[in-house]
This record gives sequence, C-alpha cells and structure tokens, in this order.
Amino acid sequence: MTLRFYSFLAFLLLSIVSASAASAASSVRGGENEKRTYIKLPKTYRFRISLTDKKNCGYSVKHPEKFLSPASLARRKRFGLKVDSHDLPLTQTYVSEICREGVREVNRSKWNNSLVVEVSDTSLLSRIRNLPFVKDANLVWISPDSILAPVVGPSRLDLLKPTAEDTLLDSVLATMPTRDFGARQSSMIGADTLHARGFTGKGVTIAVIDGGFLNVDVIPGLQRAKILGTRNFVHPDLSVYATEESHGTNVLSCIAARESSHLTGTAPDASFYLFVSEDGLSEQAVEEDNWCAAVEYADSLGCDIVTSSLGYTQFQHDFMNTPYASLDGKSHPNSRSASLAASRGIVLLNSAGNSGDEPWKKIGFPADADHILAVGAVDSLGVNTNFSSVGHAADGRVKPDVMAMGQKSFVLSARGRLRTANGTSFSCPILCGGVACLMQACPKATPEQIVNAVKMSGNNAAHPDNIFGYGIPSLPRALEMLQK
Repeated sequence: MTLRFYSFLAFLLLSIVSASAASAASSVRGGENEKRTYIKLPKTYRFRISLTDKKNCGYSVKHPEKFLSPASLARRKRFGLKVDSHDLPLTQTYVSEICREGVREVNRSKWNNSLVVEVSDTSLLSRIRNLPFVKDANLVWISPDSILAPVVGPSRLDLLKPTAEDTLLDSVLATMPTRDFGARQSSMIGADTLHARGFTGKGVTIAVIDGGFLNVDVIPGLQRAKILGTRNFVHPDLSVYATEESHGTNVLSCIAARESSHLTGTAPDASFYLFVSEDGLSEQAVEEDNWCAAVEYADSLGCDIVTSSLGYTQFQHDFMNTPYASLDGKSHPNSRSASLAASRGIVLLNSAGNSGDEPWKKIGFPADADHILAVGAVDSLGVNTNFSSVGHAADGRVKPDVMAMGQKSFVLSARGRLRTANGTSFSCPILCGGVACLMQACPKATPEQIVNAVKMSGNNAAHPDNIFGYGIPSLPRALEMLQK
C-alpha cells in the first residue's frame, strides 16, 4: 500500500513538474530577456539552386573511394549496395561560377544536386537563373529583422538549479525503490525483452537530427551517453548544447538516459551524433535543406540509424507551402533524401507529426518518404492519440508506418529533471532505440529487412490503415522473423 501510494504521489508530482517546466524555463528566459538586447540583422535571402547535371564533376562511380568516406563505403559494402550518380559530388565549376556572381554558399546536397546560397541583393538571381547548368532557383529563407542575443556561457546552467517542486519530488523518489518510470514506453514495443537478452544498442551508431540539445553535456542522466560528435547546420559557429532549444534534449533522453535518473532509454549503450537542422526562430523551407545536409553528413560518418523528430507541413510564408498532393515521397528534398538514405543502408525513423487534431491532419514531410519508418503516437494503453498525424501518403502508401507511446512519455528536461511530454517527437526516438537493439541482435540483417520486420511485427499488420499503420511493433517478434 505504501509503495503504491508513493508511486501515485511521484506520478502526480511529475505531472505538476511537467506542467510547470515550460513556465519555469520561460521565467528564466523572461528574466534574461529584460537584460538581453536585440541584434539587428541585415536583410538577406537564401535560395535553393537546383543544378541540371553533374557533368565534369571530376569523379566516377567506378572509383567511389575517391569521394566517399571509408565509413560510408564500408556500410555499402556490408550490405552489397551499389554507388550511383546521387553519390557523386556537385560539379565544383558550377558551384564556383554561381558564387562568383556575389552569393555565399550556405550548404549543399549531392543527393539532390542542389546548393543553398545567401544574397542581400535578389537581383543577382536573374543572372544565376540564366546560367546553362541551373535548373531552377527557389526562395527558401528570408532573414528576420532582428533576434534576441543568444544565451551563452553560465546562464544556461541556471536551469539546473532545483526548484521547490524538484526538492519535493526528490524527497518522494528517495523513499522509493529504484524505479524506471519509462518502463511502459519500453515494454510496449518489447525493448525491455531485448535488454534482458543483452541487446542494449551496443555497437550501433545513431544520428539524432533535431532543433537543439540544451544542457545535454551537463545533465547527470545523460553523462554516460556515448556522444561521438555534434554539428549545428543552422548556426555553424554555435554549440548544439548552448542553445535555447531543448527539444533534442528530450528526444535524446528517450534513447540514451540511464536508470540512475529514474529513466532508462531504449538503447542506452548505443553511440550518438547530435545534429541541429531546425531553426527555432522561424519556420521556413530552408530547414529542409539543413536536414538534407545533416542526413548526408550522417551517411559520411557511417551512421547505422537516423532518427528525426522533425517534420513540416506549412511554413510561415505562404508562397513556400505546398498542397497535400506533394506528400508523395518525391516532391520535397528532405523526403527524397530520406528515401536515398534508406537505399544507402541507413534505417531512418521520422515522427509522423502532431497535426491529427488540426485542419491539416495529415503526416508531414519527410514522414512521407518511402522505405522509412514514420512513427505515430499512442497512449500507455495503446490507443491512438488525437494529435497523431494520419495518412495515407498522397500516392496511397500506408502512413504512418508504425506506432509507439507518445502520450505522457517520460523524458529528461534541459533542467535534468524527469517530466512527461506528448508528441510523435517522443514515440519516434523510443522506437528508434528499440530498433538499435534489434540491429545489435541481428548484425547481418539488411536495413530493408529490419524495417520490414518491424512493420510486420505490428499488432495491426494484417490490416494496416491510415491511423495505426502496421500498428505497435513487437520487437521480440521482429527478432524471431529475422532469425528464421
């Protein structure tokens, strides 16, 4: 009776802490906002330049060792995958000629044969569009007039100072036996069963693409996470840890947290790369290009899995928006890159989206990509949540692909505290960790086999639909399928 009472009290307090977490962080930032200044920005624009071809790029698919990293080549060789023209670098003479027009290159995508450039004078684009090797040039970003000076240095550590709610919760947790509050989100997909058999993601490398990993480097519950490297594709000069965005922190904790924090992630022994592609200050189409650059970088590092709790449906500028018909897995550059990543031996998981209770309702992109796992959200009882985006894809393919727990999921906040959160942003990494354990258990299975086994192990696999997809996977059942 006492244990049940304390468990209930702890859960109640966690709910209170979760509800106040955003306001607590907001109050910290609010106090800082009074002291911080706005930085005025010069008016600039970014365009996605698509090229017609890769002629005279200086490389041949017959000699991939000259342009692909050893890690990327090793993964292709491991699964018997061929190198094709998508892997060839952009023709540098094309890029150089474009830049000579007075623009600055921001990033590039060899898989989409495109680059993003920044200009202050949009009249330059008329000359660029007339170049014979330029297919088109589309505006994907308009700079804001000003931004708040970013939080840097010790100020972010203020979030780690315990509040009154923290102290009360700690006193309750101290009276309880060690408990993994994330046990249900793990057991729902059978990740706990794989853990019991010794499969905890060891030897599997995961790239997490998100919008910021505030305080991951100092949170106690993530200090044992094997982080191999980081990269910020939005603000290259800024650390992924010293941002105001903590969404990636929550996401990573679903996979990498340790039980000492009362939360064990679904693949605590995996290795990680952390990439920022989401710009928290705006919602514009250039974020697709940032995402593509991050996925290609993950490929070059030899990552086995990419998990992304990002997705797009509508942008802040209407002219950047596209209709539902574009959710065909081919119309958006990040959707194309997601499918290409899968064809290059990477298991890619993406959140289905949280538009189920909004007018759009449908999945976003790149969740519409083929050969990936678009993950929707259910509650702890396996009932679909009202916010989880639905399918199908515009071309009729089943979407979402699978489901996992995404309501009242347990995560770690940027304050290093246990809290609950809602969204397919969390069902996706929860399943990602389980898939990493599955890959560890079946090192010879191809990514395509892994994805198919996960889908066919779902509790709705006999009748996949546009709400549950193939349902909630049973990873032990998927393991049995792969071992036959």
